[in-house]
Amino acid sequence: MTPDTSRLRNGACPCLSGEQYPACCGRFHSGDADAPTAEQLMRSRYSAFVVLDPEYLMRTWHTSTRPGSMELDPDMQWRRLDILGATGGGPLDTEGTVEFAAHYRHDGQRGVQREHSRFVREDKRWYYVDGDVL
Repeated sequence: MTPDTSRLRNGACPCLSGEQYPACCGRFHSGDADAPTAEQLMRSRYSAFVVLDPEYLMRTWHTSTRPGSMELDPDMQWRRLDILGATGGGPLDTEGTVEFAAHYRHDGQRGVQREHSRFVREDKRWYYVDGDVL
């Protein structure tokens, strides 16, 4: 399944970097590059939820906690990502955390998913491990 780029606003990357999707998270989704930091992986995973790319989400989920399969709700409209804080997670680190708030609309209702996520770096690639919903 290829990402549904029709869900993008004016081609802008959903992670709110200010870049166009292909030059930002799109290069991670396509496999042309790997996210260099835990925060960038978090941003690219959020963008994968926006463009309905479960394959990327599974590929970047650590094998120790990854589910067997995943389906995304096409009616979920992810609207904005706020990074609230991060520890570690740099290009030379092996672990990192990212706290974020992801704003959405679903069935006419607005909501926010706030999470403190954990990441590990193995073989020069970052992976999502798990998170605590706040």
